[in-house]
Amino acid sequence: MSDGLNRRTLLKYTGALGAAGVITTTLSACGGGPKSTTDTGDGKGGTADNLTVVIGYGNDQTWDPLMTASAFAMAGNHHIYEGLLDTDPITRKPYAALATEAPSDLNATTWKFTLRDGAKWHDGKPVTADDVVFTFERALDENTQSLAYSFFSGWLKEVKKVDDKSVELILNFPFPDGAARLTLAKIMPKHVFGTKKGLDDAIKGKAVGSGPYKQASHTPKTNTTFEAFKDYNGPRKANFKKMNWLTIVDGPARVAKISGGSADAQIADNIPYGDIAQLEKGGLTVEGGAGMNHLFLLFNTKHKPFDDVRVRQALFYAIDTDKMIKAALKGKGKAATSFLNEANPSYRKAKTVYAYDPEKAKKLLKDAGVSDLKVTLDGSNVTWISECLPTIKASWDAIGVKTELNIQETGALFTKLDQKKDFQVVASASNPNQFGLDADLIMRYNYGPKNLWMTTYSRWGASSDAKRLFKQMDAATKESDQEKKKQMTQDYIDVVAENAVLYPVVHNELLTAWDAKKLTGVKAQPYPGVNLLEAKPA
Repeated sequence: MSDGLNRRTLLKYTGALGAAGVITTTLSACGGGPKSTTDTGDGKGGTADNLTVVIGYGNDQTWDPLMTASAFAMAGNHHIYEGLLDTDPITRKPYAALATEAPSDLNATTWKFTLRDGAKWHDGKPVTADDVVFTFERALDENTQSLAYSFFSGWLKEVKKVDDKSVELILNFPFPDGAARLTLAKIMPKHVFGTKKGLDDAIKGKAVGSGPYKQASHTPKTNTTFEAFKDYNGPRKANFKKMNWLTIVDGPARVAKISGGSADAQIADNIPYGDIAQLEKGGLTVEGGAGMNHLFLLFNTKHKPFDDVRVRQALFYAIDTDKMIKAALKGKGKAATSFLNEANPSYRKAKTVYAYDPEKAKKLLKDAGVSDLKVTLDGSNVTWISECLPTIKASWDAIGVKTELNIQETGALFTKLDQKKDFQVVASASNPNQFGLDADLIMRYNYGPKNLWMTTYSRWGASSDAKRLFKQMDAATKESDQEKKKQMTQDYIDVVAENAVLYPVVHNELLTAWDAKKLTGVKAQPYPGVNLLEAKPA
């Protein structure tokens, strides 16, 4: 089943990736975006009925739940759509959402789900099994080019309609981690999105779900408004009559919107580190957490000398990460010791750790026969990334690598990559935790054999080393013994670390600020966006 979208259409509407944001901002899941207005539109004031929210990422990317990695759209979709199961925003434990209950045996190869009685779409029509089958057919269709494909195709064989209110998911092998992933398959109404025009509308921002909030209006680059859906009968009801979500990418403007005497927003994500003390002094709560958010380096392995692993490794060893963490991140970060952050359940320190060692970097370059190297480092204009880049330049200059910084808007940067234009090294931000915590999902998002990172950007996916890696990944995915699976995953992450094709330099914290006098029940996420399904007026 094809949704009528070819790859270029997808890249056109996703900016070809956007935050932890699209495939410009779909794959750089932590991108920036255009500067936005601060027009509050409907829902201004933050009364018990209304809530104004500030999101620090762009709002001009696809809202198709199976395609987007936009921080703004993904966060919004969690309030509008439901999966059969959804997950807690912090623990990521699954709970019954559109389905009446989770499978009793997660090790079974058939999961049966019954839809919630009385569940309706926001246009008033009933949710049916046909809608579920429609959604999963898209997710499992290789020709759709959706992000969801890489998250489901390996372990999920098909989804069958049992009757109007129940479906069966047929698995290729036991895969307990799949339960949490079902939140990524937000069920979409076939009667709305079952045509090319309907899917084009979803890409442009239209959202019609069965969740507690319905989309009331959508203005790309400015704001999206939500209203409580009066016919919602699921587990997490709307606690506000209206919400207005503003997109404000500029840090100072975002802070001004939530602080001071003229503040008219009650919660904001992506808080700049330098503003923590000011906001707390003003009576706001500022919290966050360490997760997978990171600055990464991406190498073009078809551009010499970056085909030589020693050159890639040298540039990692040369970076003074301690200086970067102190100067740019104000101490809110850690040098990467694995692709995974240290809090991930599957974390193990990699066999190759790029601790600051300029002498080792020089030796690796010498061993590779490389001298007088000149590098253009293309970097995204996300505020904290642009503040980290001078440290990388200074570090590389110090070992004799003449470095030029080329900082640009995130969408423009990844459009260049999508168009297969030549580059040397890219520095940007990503946070796969917005999809989940399991290591298999995280690594497939970044190193899947059919995704853009490997096939289009790094030009590494066809190499013999990459093909061996993909086989290791597939074997780990299929392993039923959880401890053995964890070890196999850690082993192939060692391969990823050694090759240093796409790899983090630092993992850093993301912060959320809110007015606790007006809001309770907020859970600050260690990934972009906000989840307000349990928040209430104070």
